[in-house]
Amino acid sequence: MKNLINTISNIWKIEELRSRILYTLGFLLIYRFGSYVVIPGVDPNVFNNSSKSDNDLINLINIFAGGAFSRASIFALGIMPYISASIIVQLMGMALPYFQRLQREGESGRKKINQYTRYLTVIITGFQSIGYIASQIVPKMSVPPTMFFWMQSVLVLITGTIFVMWIGEKITDKGIGNGISLVIMVGIIARLPFAFFSEFSHRLAAEGGGLIMLLVEIVFLMLVIVFSILLVQGTRRIPVQFAKRIVGNKQYGGQRQYIPLKVNAAGVMPIIFAQAIMLIPITIAGYAAGNSGSSGFLQTFSDHYGFWYNFVFAVLIVAFTYFYTAITVNPNQMAEEMKRNEGFIPGVKPGKKTAEFIDNIMSRITFPGSLFLAMVAILPAFAIKMNITNEFAHFFGGTSLLILVGVVLDTLQQIESHLLMRHYDGLMKTGRIKGRGTQAMAATSY
Repeated sequence: MKNLINTISNIWKIEELRSRILYTLGFLLIYRFGSYVVIPGVDPNVFNNSSKSDNDLINLINIFAGGAFSRASIFALGIMPYISASIIVQLMGMALPYFQRLQREGESGRKKINQYTRYLTVIITGFQSIGYIASQIVPKMSVPPTMFFWMQSVLVLITGTIFVMWIGEKITDKGIGNGISLVIMVGIIARLPFAFFSEFSHRLAAEGGGLIMLLVEIVFLMLVIVFSILLVQGTRRIPVQFAKRIVGNKQYGGQRQYIPLKVNAAGVMPIIFAQAIMLIPITIAGYAAGNSGSSGFLQTFSDHYGFWYNFVFAVLIVAFTYFYTAITVNPNQMAEEMKRNEGFIPGVKPGKKTAEFIDNIMSRITFPGSLFLAMVAILPAFAIKMNITNEFAHFFGGTSLLILVGVVLDTLQQIESHLLMRHYDGLMKTGRIKGRGTQAMAATSY
């Protein structure tokens, strides 16, 4: 406890770090206040009385928006359109030569890519705002909306998303970094107290199981968080000796050396891609809800906690883990850089043989990493089977938990770096805190 107090005191002594933390907290506070400002012309009482929805898609989006989605806030769409635009631009950078050239141009290329991302964010937000107004606002209005209301609401939602994006960028530049990630994290954490009190009330009910079951849940949640920390951090360096055992080559010797590869090189991006696909049946089922003859296939896959939904979800995560790892880890480029810098793997010829060696390693270590990722992603379904409430179950795994863990680790790493640069004791005695590195979280390198 004394060490913790000393560390907090050291943080406050560093003027630059203190200013960055206060700057970050100030902008996050503005974001939270804005999430309660309702779109002009909308009756907030109607949305307050119907904030809870049985639609899994709406509940999931609402978690990432910090409740703004269900309140018809000016920040209802949050930062998610920017995340979608970032993912699209990132994929275009892997497929289109023009964007590949921009990536190689350094700072000037990065500015152009950011500009394209902003333009695409406006376009995506425009389409999403129309769908949001049509599906969430218009059905709850007592009078038909006018054309002016439509234009005004679309403009407000687009402006809200751009403003949230600006907040994230300012936190990255003048705050403690990871601005977009922090905005997402604050939105998720904002729902945690409500979810916990809902679960607390549920356990105190006649058939809830009492405080003992709540304590068991908390212990289980702590274990899941520890497991998620290990998954997010991954393996930063694989020993060459271990790598050669994987590919069946035991001819090694000499000094212990490492290869800069990770068991979980894809981060949480496979979950995001798989979730985007799995939301399609839920969306179609929502439009077909009034049709009594709607397909049993759609009904099966609209059950967010059903067996087939989670089975297919897990399979897609495994597949997308291989896909995303393949497009982000280039064995040929790594082999060329090693050869250019006069580096080599003992017992393996430089060039093509080294590329094949790295490719074989990644193919084999990606499988357990993908299984672990899929396991964490489907944990909320198991939590529901344990009679945990819907809202609290989302924090037992999935994208929300991995985002929380990843962003907290990154933020602590930033603070740790400032402390060590000024010769203060760090946050941990056992060594440097490891964040996600250059991972895209939530496209958070987005």
